[in-house]
Amino acid sequence: MDEERWRRERAALNSARGRLGEIADGLYPDLPRVAGTPLLCRDTWIPGAPIPLEEIRLEWEPRPATPAIQAPAHGLPDGYRTYAEAVAALAPPNVFEDRPSYRLIAADPPVLRLGPARYFDGVDVGESVAHELAAREPGETGSPLRDRIGDPCDLARRPALPAVTTVTVTTSGRYVLHRRDPAKVAHAGGLHQVMPVGVFQPLGDEPPDLWKCMVREYAEEFLGADEDYGEDFVQDEWPFHQAMTGARKEGRIRAHFLGLGVDPLTLALDLLTVVVIDDGLFGELFGGLVAVNDEGEVSMAPFDGAVPRPMQPAGAAALGLARRHRTALGL
Repeated sequence: MDEERWRRERAALNSARGRLGEIADGLYPDLPRVAGTPLLCRDTWIPGAPIPLEEIRLEWEPRPATPAIQAPAHGLPDGYRTYAEAVAALAPPNVFEDRPSYRLIAADPPVLRLGPARYFDGVDVGESVAHELAAREPGETGSPLRDRIGDPCDLARRPALPAVTTVTVTTSGRYVLHRRDPAKVAHAGGLHQVMPVGVFQPLGDEPPDLWKCMVREYAEEFLGADEDYGEDFVQDEWPFHQAMTGARKEGRIRAHFLGLGVDPLTLALDLLTVVVIDDGLFGELFGGLVAVNDEGEVSMAPFDGAVPRPMQPAGAAALGLARRHRTALGL
């Protein structure tokens, strides 16, 4: 394949992720969905009630078995070995780095079992399978890579790198909404999403910690903080982390785990969480809420309002579960 054709197909994917997601949704008629959204799941992945974040137990597998599907080589321009390599050279978003990440090995909430991975492990498979669908000719029905992967909820079939998708709700009934700019992001461009959302990644070689990852995403996405924290950074000593964590201990911030699911288009895996923040504290922490960040446009929306379209399935699912459990969450 020549580079120009690949660029056209990549552009077609980024311009029609909502429509392509609907097509991909139809390819899995027998799988459960999360909260009436297209997000795919197993029944055991969605607890009957929100789980306080501190009750989620993260187990570590230092040397997990190699997934059956890794970096597919077909469908790439000549001379490129992986999908991430092609994106970096031919259609790079603003931020695109192969940072250390976590791979989800098994999930039975409140227990999540994780192992080491790199960010491009997920890009190579997830964006390849979405690109494959976008590149199909009219009337074409085959999806060889998607067929090889099989059950998207089988975590052993591919590198399943979880993101943490958080719907942030104020006690007065507003939540933070994001429109992801396709020129800035490699995943889910053109779709609406809740905030913050970020790949579950460590800063160094510290043990996995959901809350620490979420706090960093709040600083980066809400306040425009730099993602480069420096070699001497100690998160427990960071004033913003101390403020968020202190407010959580006081009950002014309440964080819960809602479940997890898989995007039908990219097979991206999302851990769904909700954070409820007292109104006054939201103003103290995020009075400088940005209108535009490194990934798109930011706004506030009514918690009970219509779901914006097109919306990323994980965001719609997190919002739907938060609404379902509003009484338990104090909303």
